[in-house]
Amino acid sequence: MREGLLIVISGPSGTGKSTICQALLECFPHMGFSVSATTRPPRPGEREGEHYFFLSEEEFQRRLVQGKFLEWACVYGNYYGTLRSVVEDMLAAGQDVLFDIDIQGGRQVRAQIPNGVFIFLVPPSCAEQRRRLAARNTDCAETIEQRIRETCLQMEALPEYDYWVINDNLEQTVATVQAIITAEKQRVDRQKEADLVKIMRLEVDDL
Repeated sequence: MREGLLIVISGPSGTGKSTICQALLECFPHMGFSVSATTRPPRPGEREGEHYFFLSEEEFQRRLVQGKFLEWACVYGNYYGTLRSVVEDMLAAGQDVLFDIDIQGGRQVRAQIPNGVFIFLVPPSCAEQRRRLAARNTDCAETIEQRIRETCLQMEALPEYDYWVINDNLEQTVATVQAIITAEKQRVDRQKEADLVKIMRLEVDDL
């Protein structure tokens, strides 16, 4: 069985990461999405194992010390992290796994699973990024401007990724990322030796 492919989508706020990831899950029905663990309380409608794995801070810290997380961060006093066992089990079962994580998380994942596919989303312009952030209606004007300023620093991480895609058209961006994933899954160095031998024999038989 072919091992699953790990795909990381990162980029500054307002680049459409969540929208792109949702579209990819629809394009690839058998693709799994990485569900994070968190110490924050569940919000109304959130279900264990579907939206998050909800852990106490004590349990999170215990697993952190044991090296159970592929990546983790503390955000506004709450801990978030990706459980290594969940991702590795999905990959071993041949299921591709999609991540929507920030640059810090992407670096941590790459350090442990370097053969994944790392894609960096770029906003088409500061003006469009500002418009998208304002359309969320979740941040004040000062916070939006802070996120715009942070984008310049985050763009410095672009060379650490395998691909970069400007998200100026949702349909085209999804098609581009979809093509990247499809091509990566066909790379020779990702195939098992037995599968390559089988393919080579088929080619010889056709001669």
